[in-house]
Amino acid sequence: MRRLLVLGGSAFVGRAVVDAALSRGWVVTTFNWDPPTTYGDGGRAPEQIAGDRTSPADLARLRGRSWDQVVDTWQGPSSAVGATARLLAEAVGTYCYVSSLTVYRHPAPAPLTEARPLLVGGPAEPSGYPERKAAAEREVVAAFGDRALLARAGLVVGPWEYVGRLPWWLLRMSEHAEVLAPGPAGRQMQYVDARDLAEWVLDAGAAGLGGGYNVVCPPGRATTGRLLDACRTVTGGSASLRWVAEDRLLAHGVRPWTELPLWIPHRPGEADVYDVDVNRVLASGARFRPLEETVSDTWAWLSRSPRHRATLQSRPWLTREREELVLRSG
Repeated sequence: MRRLLVLGGSAFVGRAVVDAALSRGWVVTTFNWDPPTTYGDGGRAPEQIAGDRTSPADLARLRGRSWDQVVDTWQGPSSAVGATARLLAEAVGTYCYVSSLTVYRHPAPAPLTEARPLLVGGPAEPSGYPERKAAAEREVVAAFGDRALLARAGLVVGPWEYVGRLPWWLLRMSEHAEVLAPGPAGRQMQYVDARDLAEWVLDAGAAGLGGGYNVVCPPGRATTGRLLDACRTVTGGSASLRWVAEDRLLAHGVRPWTELPLWIPHRPGEADVYDVDVNRVLASGARFRPLEETVSDTWAWLSRSPRHRATLQSRPWLTREREELVLRSG
């Protein structure tokens, strides 16, 4: 029976990894500082070790143990990833670090492949998210060599999404009759459902794969229009979409991604997280469920999780007042 250690595991991607591993009958251990978590249908449960991985004393709780595979979803300081990887180098077969497409140097020509240059670091602990992820990758590779598996995810969506990008659109559709939609409707999108990411991570680790992989769905699977149509359908189908061109949104100072979620203005010839080559991950056996299934399951989760719904509504996304100002501008 395969033994898995999940560093994190209480939220979103980590939670999906734990659920997927338990459903396979694996023996799972989690290490994080969160309260005990209930997984899946409440049946089988992982061993849950409480601790702060930035504390050497807490991290030492993993010493003397062994696992076949570790999955690390950490987004904090890369030094913590390095300390953990060094501690586990002789105790774990494969170290999978859930990284990001932002580790590539930009601007980069489209499509974005694994051969593109990565961000380089300096002696100080990086403060930005892309730089932290790139530095963490280097730490894992230094400790594990070709046993380091680097899952470079792009847009991650699905149930338990605490960031709130897809939930924002679902809630907007359910609450308002008229909704601003960032044009063009045919803008390509690439994403990965957290559950598909989890399944691939487990499969790839069990197969002994190593190196970097871009983990998002293939081009042509989704567009902005298809995503928003799916959101409108599952929330009742009554919202009216008002498409607004990118140049108008930018003229009004609407911030892509951080204020209007999932929207990235297209720059011809320049790769972003929606212009990604995924031939390598597809060749490794990755599978991606339909967009409509992800949207429907996310809405079902939101509908039965009022606490998460309230939290996501409090995030600093585009306000209704700003949205109406743009729509009224003609």
